Amino acid sequence: MTKAPTIRQFFARSGVLSRWHPNYEFRSGQTEMAEAVAGALEEKKHLLVEAGTGTGKTLAYLVPAILSGRRVVISTGTKNLQEQLFFKDVPFLARHFDHPLRVCYMKGRANYLCRQKLYDAEKEPVLAGIEEVADYQVVRQWEQTTETGDRAEIAALPEGSTAWAKLDARRDLCTGQKCPQFHRCFLTLMHQRAADSDIIIVNHHLFFADLSVKGEEHGGILPDYTAVIFDEAHEIEDVAGQYFGLSISNYQIQELRRDVAALARRKAFGSQELDRVLQTLEERAERFFAAFPGQDGRAGFRGQAEFLERHEETYRLLRGALELVGTHLQLVQESPDEAIPLFRRARELHDALGLWMENADRSSVYWVERRGRGCFLQATPIDVAPILSEKLFDRVDTVVLTSATLAVAGTFEYARTRLGVRHARTLLVPGHFDYPSQSLLYVPRHMPDPRNGAFTEAAASEIRRLLELSRGRAFVLFTSYQQMRQVHDRVSFEIEYPTLLQGTAPRSALLEEFRSTPNSVLFATSSFWQGVDVPGEQLSCVIIDKLPFAVPSDPVVEARIRSIRDEGGNPFYDYQIPQAALALKQGFGRLIRSRTDRGLLVLLDNRITRQRYGQVFFDSLPDYAFTTEIGDVEKFFNV
Repeated sequence: MTKAPTIRQFFARSGVLSRWHPNYEFRSGQTEMAEAVAGALEEKKHLLVEAGTGTGKTLAYLVPAILSGRRVVISTGTKNLQEQLFFKDVPFLARHFDHPLRVCYMKGRANYLCRQKLYDAEKEPVLAGIEEVADYQVVRQWEQTTETGDRAEIAALPEGSTAWAKLDARRDLCTGQKCPQFHRCFLTLMHQRAADSDIIIVNHHLFFADLSVKGEEHGGILPDYTAVIFDEAHEIEDVAGQYFGLSISNYQIQELRRDVAALARRKAFGSQELDRVLQTLEERAERFFAAFPGQDGRAGFRGQAEFLERHEETYRLLRGALELVGTHLQLVQESPDEAIPLFRRARELHDALGLWMENADRSSVYWVERRGRGCFLQATPIDVAPILSEKLFDRVDTVVLTSATLAVAGTFEYARTRLGVRHARTLLVPGHFDYPSQSLLYVPRHMPDPRNGAFTEAAASEIRRLLELSRGRAFVLFTSYQQMRQVHDRVSFEIEYPTLLQGTAPRSALLEEFRSTPNSVLFATSSFWQGVDVPGEQLSCVIIDKLPFAVPSDPVVEARIRSIRDEGGNPFYDYQIPQAALALKQGFGRLIRSRTDRGLLVLLDNRITRQRYGQVFFDSLPDYAFTTEIGDVEKFFNV
């Protein structure tokens, strides 16, 4: 090609893509979206696009990004989508351009091998047990041929390999440029590839990890860029909240103690005094974290002042112990380079504790979470909009936000408000499928209110009946683990179809079993509401128990509700309903994934037909055929 084709020439019925792709199908929505993305990149504008399932949105933003001549970061919701872009979509396009496409992908440090750790493990006793030694041998052999060091290349390595956790490139023990392997380091090579690339594919976690440390001493993961495209953009409020917040846990302190002790052993600077310092750190951390509420779960925490009145000595002693560990590491004679990141971790934990306990500000919600033996002190911004407005939308020329679920009742007001997008173009691209003929939405009128104690038994009975009609082949999705388990216990032994339950195996294994087991039924919660793709008859029914309102007692949700109310807004209509409408759209989005798919959507919560706010949900969903009669469901499956 001497001159690059225009977007319209790319996506037209007889255009470039139709000649490249044997199964190309013209989609007017795809062309419309691609032109909007190209316009935003060319004119340095922000853009919000809701693109329904089947639009072909990946190519609709990827092609304009490549043609723009700018360095564009593409941020995806999952590593799976990241890999699909890099290993499938980019190579397909690259075959047809007359110049090489300069594209790379970047993941978080834990995905990459640390060569120095691998070599050290050969001569130092870090591996424990036969399994770790076997995994080490697999990694050692792979290291000799891999160009990227990305663990996703090693199919033979178990997902939860404890050996990998001792060999990965996390910052906790990284000595940076002082490392003997720095110039061969997979992270160094990744950064070099990124610096030479026009398109950099990342995931939301890496993007916001980078954005949160820009300008700091050890900050900056991504090279400079002038445009970013977020796919699955409905997730970024929650992800940004994690990275612009604070998190301190007893596990972090235990890991610091263990890593200092291990390094002292390996580098022969251990002493009785260091042992006493580390023992003191462990005891003081135990005493400090034991002073917080003991029940499992998340709870808001506004009592820093009262806590300090009762436990100030315990708190001061823990910070003193962290300071002492740092001082000890500084005083080690001929200190090894590996001591530098350990000193930095001790200082960061010391400072984070101080911020959490003594510098609580009104713009964040403070909360405590207990999970088993873990105690986590968290701080999350109540509203990420001002942060994103300042650090992202005001500083980057073009930000494109796209998802199948961005608009509520046909408008983008909710996304604009929550994300701090002041000035942006918008585009609503309908789904590519014939929803009225491919799908039926059933809301049973006879169900009790979900807040009624009789709901669980009634739900179990209705689900049994529906699974007989659909012959299994269903996702049954719940808004709580407790409800999931209670209904599963009532239903699983009374139907003839194989049942799978979230929590009994890794998510990927459950999905694979569901895909390969005819007529199976998966009982699951919110983590299966998005990012799951099971086209074909294998998934012919999606049942959702309740309208997916966020739990109002959750500390972050509670703080956001209170903040909206304090500012004179209506949190139910401004926040809770829009959030639930998008979540419901995500859940139902699992069902129709191709033009040949056909299936039943069920919502057991008939408040959607009884309450005035139910119209917001209907106006946010695609134009499904709708019924409240079980007879119509029978006819649908008997066609």
